Amino acid sequence: MAASYVCGVSDTPLIYQTVGAALDSAVERFAARPALIVRHQNVRLSYAELSAAVDDFAAGLLAIGLKCGDRIGIWSPNNAEWVIAQFATAQLGLVLVNINPAYRTAELEYVLNKVGARALILAKSFKTSDYVGMVRSLGAEKLPHLEEAIVISDEPIDGFRSFAGVSALATDALRAASRAIAAGLSPDDPINIQFTSGTTGFPKGATLTHHNIVNNGRFVAARQRFTENDRLCIPVPLYHCFGMVMGVLGCVTHGAAMVFPDEAFEPGSVLDAVERERCTALYGVPTMFIAELGHPSFKARDLSSLRTGVMAGAPCPEPVMRRVISDMHMTDVTICYGMTETSPVSFQSMPDDDLEKRVTTVGRIHPYVEVKVVDADGETVPFGVQGELLTRGYSVMRGYWNDPEKTCDAIDDGGWMHTGDLAVLDDEGYCRITGRVKDMIIRGGENIYPREIEEFLYRHPAVQDVQIFGVPDEKYGEEVCAWIRLREGMVIVEEDILTFCKGQIAHYKVPRYVRFVDEYPMTVTGKIQKFVMREAMVKEMPASKARAG
Repeated sequence: MAASYVCGVSDTPLIYQTVGAALDSAVERFAARPALIVRHQNVRLSYAELSAAVDDFAAGLLAIGLKCGDRIGIWSPNNAEWVIAQFATAQLGLVLVNINPAYRTAELEYVLNKVGARALILAKSFKTSDYVGMVRSLGAEKLPHLEEAIVISDEPIDGFRSFAGVSALATDALRAASRAIAAGLSPDDPINIQFTSGTTGFPKGATLTHHNIVNNGRFVAARQRFTENDRLCIPVPLYHCFGMVMGVLGCVTHGAAMVFPDEAFEPGSVLDAVERERCTALYGVPTMFIAELGHPSFKARDLSSLRTGVMAGAPCPEPVMRRVISDMHMTDVTICYGMTETSPVSFQSMPDDDLEKRVTTVGRIHPYVEVKVVDADGETVPFGVQGELLTRGYSVMRGYWNDPEKTCDAIDDGGWMHTGDLAVLDDEGYCRITGRVKDMIIRGGENIYPREIEEFLYRHPAVQDVQIFGVPDEKYGEEVCAWIRLREGMVIVEEDILTFCKGQIAHYKVPRYVRFVDEYPMTVTGKIQKFVMREAMVKEMPASKARAG
């Protein structure tokens, strides 16, 4: 049988340009067209106006002594300043370090010191997080590299520069100097460090180049058939690739408008933005779309301007996809799969793929990306056989910042990035993600893949969502645990789930532990943290009621 290997081809070549050059190109073609609309700040900038704001902030960063190659953190929810900083830092060759808005003091200390950040751009606060207070509490002793802190705030804050104040330092000479630096940069320079979400412990800093992210954002938007007439609603966080690459760079490389509905996801503000700005595209993880569809005002909304978008970050339930297509008018919605380390997208469905393919697969390979599926010995498996997904090409990161050992673990001598995801490729090139290598449960020598049990339990009429993971067991090494969210109004007990499984799946796959929960521990980007669930169960297990046998 043919080996599970695919390679993306395209009539559209890769572009070899920096992030700054991508913005310049958009300004040349679309200067007067809308570029950045930030509804919660009442900001509306054309491409020419965005470019001017970027030039001013870049000149200001130069004025305070930052140099090409320096690392500069950004710790903020979505706002106009985030987007301006993204392009201004790229113009100077500064390496922008994205910091999760949910991070607390210890995590902030870890990432800033890991990369040796000389400067930090931060919001004053966000939800329950007092960012200014946390930076003050760490102080110079715990942040020895940090020299400048730039706060996004209208009011002066002692010990911090203001974002507007940095921009105000711009002079014609500094703008010219900034432009000269930009002209000397290489598309292969590292420009961005994205810390992985930490679903498996300490976050690692995936280091991406201009070439990585400009091209990936461009191809994601091209598969949605973006033009300068599109207006993309971006409720996903900018600190993540979904926002800053697939969103911002996807728009800029096609001259489309970026519309930010709020500083963080709120289903009502998303619906407002789509309706009032006449957005043609919408991004989100499945839970976001579920919240929008379930919003009390949903049926009263005019969303007829929508055409396309991206759903990514987690498997999409078929009923949700059907409603997104029919009730939200997103007939051309696409599914994406990737990882931060691959800039991020490797697979994406096409607008004209049939519904079954869009629900059961993550589409086909992106241009100029290679993928193969291998077994535990590293041998490529035939089409239709499950194995680990490996990817290679322009999109693969430079490596994990200051971590050669983990980089070598992830990228082999052949340049293949080991994703840790289990997948099946069919002979048409469609990919189905079937689980995580590390999620695999080994019970008494039997390999158990959680996704298989999850998909079976989704058939139960009372089950809204289910997560399967392994927990330690003295006799079998590991046992199967299920955390289940029930549909509204449904009441069942553990025995009902066990009865449903009996005779339908192998006995060793039947969950030994069943818990009914209201929510799952998640990262800000909507990834389920199974390791947190496992830790919670381990603490509880001595008192757990185990199924006999």
